[in-house]
Amino acid sequence: MRRIFVLGAGLTLLGTAACGTRLPDSAFTSQNPAAPGTGSTAAASANAAGDIGVTPTSIKIGMIDSVDSLLGPDTFSGPMYGAQAFFKALNAAGGINGRQISFVTCDDQGVGGTDVSCAHTLIDQDKVFAFAGNSIFQYDGASYVSAKDVPDIGGEPISNAYDQYPHLYSIYGSDYPRDGKTIGWQGKLYSSTEAEHYAKTVLGAHVAGLVSYNQADSARYASYEAEALRKEGFTVVPEQLDIALADFDSAALDMKNKGVDVVFDTIDTDGNARLCKAIEDAGVPIKAKFTTVQSWDATVATTYKDAPKCRNLLYANSSDANYEDTSNPAVKAFRDAMAKYFPDRQGKLSEWEIDGWASAQWLTDAVASCGADVTRVCVEKFMNSGKPYDAHGIITPAQFDVKAPTGTTHACFDVAQWQDSANGGQGGWVTRVPDMDTNCYDVPQVSYSP
Repeated sequence: MRRIFVLGAGLTLLGTAACGTRLPDSAFTSQNPAAPGTGSTAAASANAAGDIGVTPTSIKIGMIDSVDSLLGPDTFSGPMYGAQAFFKALNAAGGINGRQISFVTCDDQGVGGTDVSCAHTLIDQDKVFAFAGNSIFQYDGASYVSAKDVPDIGGEPISNAYDQYPHLYSIYGSDYPRDGKTIGWQGKLYSSTEAEHYAKTVLGAHVAGLVSYNQADSARYASYEAEALRKEGFTVVPEQLDIALADFDSAALDMKNKGVDVVFDTIDTDGNARLCKAIEDAGVPIKAKFTTVQSWDATVATTYKDAPKCRNLLYANSSDANYEDTSNPAVKAFRDAMAKYFPDRQGKLSEWEIDGWASAQWLTDAVASCGADVTRVCVEKFMNSGKPYDAHGIITPAQFDVKAPTGTTHACFDVAQWQDSANGGQGGWVTRVPDMDTNCYDVPQVSYSP
């Protein structure tokens, strides 16, 4: 399971050329060999209005995203843009068996009560069939979505909702029961140590600096990270800073004196930029500064403008294909669609954006498996089949199959490093593994409290 860490809001924190798209047909064909293909207008005459939000010629999809939140308009909005780009290109290529996708969005502004209102509006008034591209800071409406049996496909698991409720399907898959009551497995969540293992075995690091704030969420996650690092044999140098008066310079000097050669953290983006500058100013001889997938985006050059050496040592890991790797046909399709439908997003692209694309692809393949009679029951049968799914090469294979934690797991993942020299000197993320599906390790699982 990939870890997503978000500090509280109090911090500063394809078809043919005639269709007009540049996407290959493979982007819109189901991964279920028995399922009919998509894009057939002739199929529309045989389609049934099988469920809420489904007509013979259309399917209505909902999206809830925390766009206008205190953490800024780009923090959580990426999956929404990625999913919309997919559906726009899909419609241009003919839709799913002759059905066009319409989508209705709701910005919950990162507020739990507003999120509940969004869920009610989209389900009760707009009559959406399912959700895709959800990216929600405080998913208080999750219990209502689940109670109404509305599939939420490929959502970003920022809160605990995707580890608790049925009918909610995280973009990363799940081994948890999701019974609507207990979060995770008997009240515990589990993650694995692949990033730490990579830092040790590939980069040759041994002493890890771990920077956190004296804030509850940051400190709790730092406790988890410290255990993960120790399980991989690291000596851990903890640096807990006052959230109001963080002294990054002193922390950097202490890490230098204690032989730190890699840095992990549980702090916000602004804090990371300040930390990087302090590391650079102090001359800490690090091999890498690991950051979260949330920071795997195109804004690094600006965010870390005062720390050029440190930003070129930024590493991030994920279970997604690098959004910059256009040698991957599915990534190329994503980039072409984003350039066509959201050209103003080119300087803001991120891994979360490609997650939204994968979310829409997953729902599309699930719908295509139903043929003419599209129902929520059929879509969830596809989701709960237990078969690994990779969104046509966008994500490492994920599935929903309840399994008790065993203490170790086989983790496959992608790794990228920011390089100013990439993209003709414009800067970008360079993939550092030959193939995310074969870059795999058997690593420990670490439990932590929700």
